[in-house]
Amino acid sequence: MSALTLTPVNPDVYSVHMPDGAHVGYLKRIGAVWKFKAVGYDAAGQIVPGGGPLTDGHNTALATPDAAALSTRLGVR
Repeated sequence: MSALTLTPVNPDVYSVHMPDGAHVGYLKRIGAVWKFKAVGYDAAGQIVPGGGPLTDGHNTALATPDAAALSTRLGVR
């Protein structure tokens, strides 16, 4: 089982979650490439694009939506 989980939002977007269920980003199909888009939340609960605990992995590219591969690429166990 991978550390991150992917939940389909629509055919071109998956919501990405940590093992504890925390939302940390999206995996979006952009052309022929899937890119991880990190998100975080501020103190008021507003979304911060490119922020959060996986901000260093923002724009990580994958060939397919694969939670195990994304977990490995982002160093999430």
